[in-house]
Amino acid sequence: MGLLAGKRALITGGTTGLGLAVAGRFLAEGARVVITGRDAGLGERAGQALGPDARFLAADAADPEAIASSVRAAADHLGGLDALVNNAGVAVTARLIDTPLADYDRVMSVNVRGYLLYAQHAYPHLARDRGCMIHIASDAGIWGEQAIGLYSVTKAAVVMLGKMLALDGGPDGVRSNVLCPGDIWPGMRHMAPPGEPARPEQDRAESGEGWPVPPIGRIGQPGDVAAAAVFYASDEAGFITGTTLLVDGGMTAGYLQRERGAGLPGVGVTGPGGLQRGGGGGGWQR
Repeated sequence: MGLLAGKRALITGGTTGLGLAVAGRFLAEGARVVITGRDAGLGERAGQALGPDARFLAADAADPEAIASSVRAAADHLGGLDALVNNAGVAVTARLIDTPLADYDRVMSVNVRGYLLYAQHAYPHLARDRGCMIHIASDAGIWGEQAIGLYSVTKAAVVMLGKMLALDGGPDGVRSNVLCPGDIWPGMRHMAPPGEPARPEQDRAESGEGWPVPPIGRIGQPGDVAAAAVFYASDEAGFITGTTLLVDGGMTAGYLQRERGAGLPGVGVTGPGGLQRGGGGGGWQR
């Protein structure tokens, strides 16, 4: 039997990337899942790929009514909820000081308000069966990335949101933990300059060439994050709540070098002010 046998999970932003990988791994470990996303076409393809134990629900994480209805529908379909994975997210590639108000409202409404609303609506179902919440943040929420300043702010907020929900959920046995991915190939879909939608070419996989290699010696893969999510959702993590786990190959352990060209193998970057890396869970986008 898998680690999640018999468990029922709602995974937001589950049609591509990390969310899709988490859904696939949950299914492989015996769970039944409902995934959400804004794009019906992507959702239908994801649902077909995941198989009969998965269902797609169209829902925009910026829309409070869509959030409420998707939680109700997921709980009805699954017969309850044991896990909520808050994963839906967007970003804008701009310094914080240059970020227009419209982009601020859009990113905050998905990345912070959306997480809170999903948690609030899922909570009664999770409390009924002593379930858990897993919130996908980013290493950008730990050490900040100037090129995606607002995204960094939202992910720092998610880290604290996860802690406060752990305090709230403790008496009901509801656990709340945060995952902070580093650079995860092929990167994040919903990222664009201010005022622009995500570009179509962002749907295509990137090679990852030129990304700084973390101390572990390779770029992260969606499966790395999915494996951590499985552990958090499993009974093996029953005494773990209010924590933040970095899944970044050691990148935030410290700088391997300060200047470009210092001769260290696999490293060619300086500090956050000049870094260029891919945008997995929160990659540099200079």
